Amino acid sequence: MRLNALTIDVEDYFQVNAFARHIGREQWDGYPLRVEANTRRILDMLDEFQVKATFFVLGWVAERVPTLVRQIHGRGHEIACHGYGHELVYVIGPDAFRRDIRKAKEILEDIIGEKVRGYRAPSYSITRQSLWALDILIEEGFCYDSSIFPVYHDTYGIPDAPRFPHVITRQSGSIAEFPLTTYPLKCGSREYRLPIAGGGYLRLFPAHLLRRCIAAINERENQPAVLYFHPWEIDPDQPRIKAGFKSRFRHYLNLNSTEGKLRHIIGNARFGTMESVLRTVEQNSENKISSVLRVRMVEGR
Repeated sequence: MRLNALTIDVEDYFQVNAFARHIGREQWDGYPLRVEANTRRILDMLDEFQVKATFFVLGWVAERVPTLVRQIHGRGHEIACHGYGHELVYVIGPDAFRRDIRKAKEILEDIIGEKVRGYRAPSYSITRQSLWALDILIEEGFCYDSSIFPVYHDTYGIPDAPRFPHVITRQSGSIAEFPLTTYPLKCGSREYRLPIAGGGYLRLFPAHLLRRCIAAINERENQPAVLYFHPWEIDPDQPRIKAGFKSRFRHYLNLNSTEGKLRHIIGNARFGTMESVLRTVEQNSENKISSVLRVRMVEGR
């Protein structure tokens, strides 16, 4: 059975992009933190299934609850970077992006005493207009990225991007990319990509559908999938934020069923950390992911 990547984007309910127009960053400290208790519930669930995962931790959260980051790391999971202030990459621009990821990376590395090698952009905001971010990630010492969603969406996505892990070569060097998982659907002569990677799609679609799609990707395409979710998605009792219908629909849909769906999927497929999955991807003339990771680590970057 193929190994898939299980990932958790560690941010709190009031920090999501859907509420950005209603809650300013200067207001974040005024909201009660629920991320710590929710993440510990996730850690207990992963212990139950004997599964290791990659936690993409927001620097703002790590700064306030460093003991949580230490606990994640101490229980054998991978710590990766989700930036500091949860700002869209294509909005803040190159200079602010560099400051954001550098600050977050330094915070996380100071806490765990190890290099942080992976990155995921808030709201998957590395798009065609922000591919420059890959150069900055390489320059700042990241070995892999998981920010490109190969779908159409109103705030993210590169619809024709490769669907599976690959190496992207830029002017600054090379970086491994693990795109968010999609499942191909054919309608006549056209092929569509069904987003099945998790998050809102996990809450929208039946668990058995996602499980079968992951199994098909593993068996028919011989490729790994990635599943992601947020700690607030297993928290149906979180405070309700006043926002527009679309934002509320996207955020609050089916929160009471998320944990059950996760248990079903995790219990019926093999999952591990992002880096462990990338190391299992076979190398060929076009895809030298493992060698890229190894070289970048030897260079100390």
